[in-house]
Amino acid sequence: MVTPNPHSPVPMGKTKKTKKFGTMKRMIQANDPRLNKNAVTEHKPKEDKSLRHAEKPSSALFFKFNTQLGPPYHVLIDTNFINFSIRNKLDIYSSMMDCLYAKCTPYITDCVMAELEKLGAKYRVAIRVAKDPRIERLICTHKGTYADDCLVQRVSEHKCYIVATNDKDLRRRIRKIPGVPIMYVQQKRYSIERMPDAFGAPRT
Repeated sequence: MVTPNPHSPVPMGKTKKTKKFGTMKRMIQANDPRLNKNAVTEHKPKEDKSLRHAEKPSSALFFKFNTQLGPPYHVLIDTNFINFSIRNKLDIYSSMMDCLYAKCTPYITDCVMAELEKLGAKYRVAIRVAKDPRIERLICTHKGTYADDCLVQRVSEHKCYIVATNDKDLRRRIRKIPGVPIMYVQQKRYSIERMPDAFGAPRT
């Protein structure tokens, strides 16, 4: 009988790999509240802060027809409208009546007047025209003296005004407000847009 040599290397066999079984799915217990048919869970919708709230339409608008417009017309004057009128040698009061075929009351706000005064002595003729007694003055109670924001805020709150301006940016902002006509200087006369034909406004 052969005795094994203790110093001889022992042959190593291959290690058996155990198969990994899939993890068991979690079982629903018998006392789970989801199994109770009578229990009603209320899902509250999450408030999205990024949502924008649309402004309520004015009660003066009837199918985009502004019922507050009508003679005598109330016209808000912008700074450059006065400058364009002087350049084209147009009298503000009489030219407005020639455009609308009705009596008009021009208005100028404190912000527009302050903007004219900031322009300096170069626009002293425009300041003299703005101080005409036929042009009524509107007092501004808000902060700041930016004329465009002042006019947009005023016509958004009160739909009885026509905005007289030649500023392209301001006209673009006014067009987003429904029911507000825009008067401007074109071909040495006053023209108006977004005015109902029922009032006899000339087509441009």
